[in-house]
Amino acid sequence: MTDTNKPKHILVAVAWPYASGSRHLGHLGGAYLPPDIFARYHRAVGDRVLMVSGSDVHGTPITVRADEEGVSPAEIIDRYHPEIEQNWKDLGFTYDLYTTTGTDMHYEVAQDFFMHLFDNGYMYRKTTEQFYDTEVDRFLPDRYVEGTCPHCGYLDARGDQCDNCGRTLDPIDLVDPRSKLSATTPVLRETEHYYWKLSAFQEPLLEWLNTREGWRPHVINFAIGMVEDGLHDRAFTRDLAWGIPLPVDDLGEGKSIYVWWEAVMGYLSASKEWARLRGEPDAWKAWWEDPDAESYYFIGKDNVPFHAIYWPALLLGYGGLNLPTDVPANQFITFKGEKGSASRGVGRSISWYIDHFEPDALRYAVAINFPESNDTDISDENLIGRVNDELVATWGNLVNRVVAMTGRYFDGITQEQVGLDEQDDALIASIDEILAEVGEMISDVKLRAGLQRAMAGAQTVNAYLNEREPWRTAKTDTARTGTTLGVAIDAITGIAVALYPYLPFTTVRLLEACSVPMGEHGPSWDRPAVPAGTRLGELGPMYAKMEPFADDK
Repeated sequence: MTDTNKPKHILVAVAWPYASGSRHLGHLGGAYLPPDIFARYHRAVGDRVLMVSGSDVHGTPITVRADEEGVSPAEIIDRYHPEIEQNWKDLGFTYDLYTTTGTDMHYEVAQDFFMHLFDNGYMYRKTTEQFYDTEVDRFLPDRYVEGTCPHCGYLDARGDQCDNCGRTLDPIDLVDPRSKLSATTPVLRETEHYYWKLSAFQEPLLEWLNTREGWRPHVINFAIGMVEDGLHDRAFTRDLAWGIPLPVDDLGEGKSIYVWWEAVMGYLSASKEWARLRGEPDAWKAWWEDPDAESYYFIGKDNVPFHAIYWPALLLGYGGLNLPTDVPANQFITFKGEKGSASRGVGRSISWYIDHFEPDALRYAVAINFPESNDTDISDENLIGRVNDELVATWGNLVNRVVAMTGRYFDGITQEQVGLDEQDDALIASIDEILAEVGEMISDVKLRAGLQRAMAGAQTVNAYLNEREPWRTAKTDTARTGTTLGVAIDAITGIAVALYPYLPFTTVRLLEACSVPMGEHGPSWDRPAVPAGTRLGELGPMYAKMEPFADDK
């Protein structure tokens, strides 16, 4: 997306984590850190950003865990929703609202969505066979059934989706199905549900997908391929008491709106809840009904079907709401070749990393490894190496040496820049160019490339200092030394702005030490000049060098 001078309404819609357990580092790099970087940039350029998400409290992973522990789903939610919310606060995420799918507003929106689809002719009742566990005397929702994937042969596919090939499934598709509750083979019994006519949207969706520009190849190719394979009507309800009840009562008790569908409606319900909390109940419409508004859905690649196919189909069926501008799904972060999984204990929790990393160090180590085009395998050694060899040695060291030299030679006061030459001008011009390029990359959701480009700016300033040698000229040419350090400080503040979306805590600390004014959402997206006569504030080391962890996983 090419930025214009006119502020835009940007909806930043973030995947909803299940409140069923601690989230791991794969979740952070896949879906949760990228949108904060994107939102911070768009606020810095003056766009009107609405960033929303929350904890999914109706997903079957919650009820599965509750059954395993012999507690209520509410107890599981009360344990993990606060932990997830605290993770986001510790990492500085700039949500306008982080809520849950258990609010009155979400119930209202989900039931309204059901009725719109019903009234628009996209709902019908159908009796089908679904799995039933005779040992525990209950129907089995999707994730209560496991078995072999019919597409790739993966032995531990879930009843809703195969983690190996990413295909969405119905439990009856599985080969050799087994109940998670009793490990027995379930039987098929008749049950009645509402189905929605997903098949009616095959042609409109294919036409829309073929007009998408700039989408990541793995997203658009998967979505188009899935639609071309044929879309089939899907059950809109489930035999599950823990969920949002239907706004009609003709199916009897024990039926809820299927979490797959009501969870994605959370983007809308959270927007409406945010507007209501502001006392402006119609404020959400600027992001959902204005055709000039843009909406970006940040997810992992296992959620591509829901956000590039099912959610757009629901929006088309509802009518009058904007379709996604982009679905910049990341691929997977793997750990020793294995996909991170909260349920299988693969990958340390985000809370563990927050306890062992400084916030910006963790943000950097994850962002520089974003799996934007391919799965990325990481290890603790890799993360620590990135922090020490890049963040500490390149950026942190650059800032500290320039501030230290200004303190040593000029009592911490910036000097007049006199006798500027081509080398000085070229450095500042290169930093301005880098700032523009990083902005364009972030706008295009090429976040890892943006971070790499900003860090290249630090290397450029280091090269400039090595050429100018202010530690040598301090003995012979005070004016030149003051100019060199002043130019370096101006370059550093420009790089700091480029790094702000990625490293908000230390960037604000640095810019405040340089007396750079801050707006409501941090610095604006331009290089701030530091006037001569500015006394640099106490900064201290930007980042601490890290030592290897004991393997106490």
